[in-house]
Amino acid sequence: MFRFFIKTKLKKDDLKGIAKLMYQDVSDDSWDKENLTKRNLDFTIESVRFIDIYAKRLMNTAFGNELLSRHFDNLAERIGAYIGEVIKSNMNQDFYWYESNSVRHYSPNLDGELSNSKNQSVLYSKKRDMVIVPLNVVSQFLKGNSPYSNLLSYVEETIKQNT
Repeated sequence: MFRFFIKTKLKKDDLKGIAKLMYQDVSDDSWDKENLTKRNLDFTIESVRFIDIYAKRLMNTAFGNELLSRHFDNLAERIGAYIGEVIKSNMNQDFYWYESNSVRHYSPNLDGELSNSKNQSVLYSKKRDMVIVPLNVVSQFLKGNSPYSNLLSYVEETIKQNT
């Protein structure tokens, strides 16, 4: 009877650990071992250049295509989590990781932005009632369906628009 008084709760998600897998769980490929390191992947905007090279290698080499075909969701989540952590740490705003379904129910204003995404983690700001979808952007990028020529341009544009 009084359901409208019940505020839907947001379900937090912590993708920092998944983002760290970009350098903690690396393939046997020599380029990956040399470049996907904790030193290079330090969550700075500049470090996204290594992620871009890695993503292009996944898309344009036989070895990368094999990895993508077998582990697409896993790779998209790791890369997306890393990109999201870079965005989050460089914006100094109140963006946190939440499950997209909980954000959709919490904020009906964002339903259109989240309607075509499966239930995955998103960066959401309660104060600004805004959502950033790095996992979705990375997934589209790896499929070749992205408006961005590289992930660095997405990161820079997102930070610029939200600071």
